[in-house]
Amino acid sequence: MPDAAAPRTRDAVLRHAARLFAQRGFRGTSVEDIGSACGVSGPAVYKHFSSKNAILARLLGDISEQLLTGGRQVVLDQPQPAAALARLVAFHADFALAEPDVIRVQDRDLASLNERDRTRVRRLQREYVELWTDVLQRCHPELAAGDARLRVQAVFGLLNSTPHSARDRTGARRQLVPMALRALRG
Repeated sequence: MPDAAAPRTRDAVLRHAARLFAQRGFRGTSVEDIGSACGVSGPAVYKHFSSKNAILARLLGDISEQLLTGGRQVVLDQPQPAAALARLVAFHADFALAEPDVIRVQDRDLASLNERDRTRVRRLQREYVELWTDVLQRCHPELAAGDARLRVQAVFGLLNSTPHSARDRTGARRQLVPMALRALRG
């Protein structure tokens, strides 16, 4: 009989691991630390994840998939390129402001993933960048793909760096979204 609490425990492990990895780094956090933060023993974490590396892979893989899936849905829901671009910016700003720990972990600990998991995360991230690049080029057909991609990556830098210092998320969002849209327009 499956444990009904297992998905909640897995989610708690991921949430607490993100916070601890963001604070202490992947190498500075033990499975016992994660278990303790979740209110379970370190060995109990192994019922849900085979290793600390598996936790990191799931954390970064899941968020990369969620961003790509969410971005694709935005494009499907907004057939007009300008509306899709504005919604992509808002979507990513909401993510960045809601998930500062995951952004810190991505920035610092992506290299700690094994080759297979790192390749998977990077592939998902490239697809997300290309989704944005395509929408931006549909808004501005005069932009070469490389120039559009550079603008998209610069906007990710803007959106992903602000949560480290933003205390007022609503106020930050009100500033970030228009700034990002101006940067994309050039």
